[in-house]
Amino acid sequence: MSIYEQQPFATSFVDSSSTLRRERLEKLQKARLYLCTDARLSRGDLESFLDEAYSGGVDIIQLRDKKISVQQELAALEVLKKVARRHDKLFAVNDRADVAALMGADIFHRGQDDLSAVQARRLLGADVLVGASTHGVSQGQEAAADKNIDYFACGPVWPTPTKPGRAATGVEYLEQVAQFAGQKPWFAIGGVNVDTVSEVCQAGASRIVVVRALTEAADVRSAAKQLKGALEVV
Repeated sequence: MSIYEQQPFATSFVDSSSTLRRERLEKLQKARLYLCTDARLSRGDLESFLDEAYSGGVDIIQLRDKKISVQQELAALEVLKKVARRHDKLFAVNDRADVAALMGADIFHRGQDDLSAVQARRLLGADVLVGASTHGVSQGQEAAADKNIDYFACGPVWPTPTKPGRAATGVEYLEQVAQFAGQKPWFAIGGVNVDTVSEVCQAGASRIVVVRALTEAADVRSAAKQLKGALEVV
């Protein structure tokens, strides 16, 4: 076992919250609609796009763009942070805990091959919320039980070009998560859009992560409102 994994933070470190952590957790508990977007460099409309998404009811926006440099990522995150603060909403950094620390992110989201939740906590402290991607029951159960993880995403429910080669979990995984997640927030992800949102809700999900449903929408605000409306009746 690595020295970085030997001792997780004591429960009191995570649970004895600062005001900032409590405020972030309250927003997370209320969150229903989570958006992942690239930096939209080819369109040059990142700020207006983010404004429209938050205005339409998106609760959390994560920047996820594997094709840009670190400096470009930092510049895009400055825009995201500014817009998130303007709307009093949460913003997330993907994969890079060092970038999350540098940007003062509300959320650091880790994949299965990134820093562990324990390692992220050692770097970020208790105030930053930590999310995790899960792709099956064992990973989901681990995330649900991990006190260093504040929420987790479940999927991809359907095959999606944003995760090429990743096998779909199907809605059956969501049905299983609904049985063991308890009070910890979790989000269905992967192929979720206005046509499929009812199916994930029927499987037990009340929160979703979307990508193309908003990044490719002609009217971002209206599309977000439609998705949020479908979730609010759950």
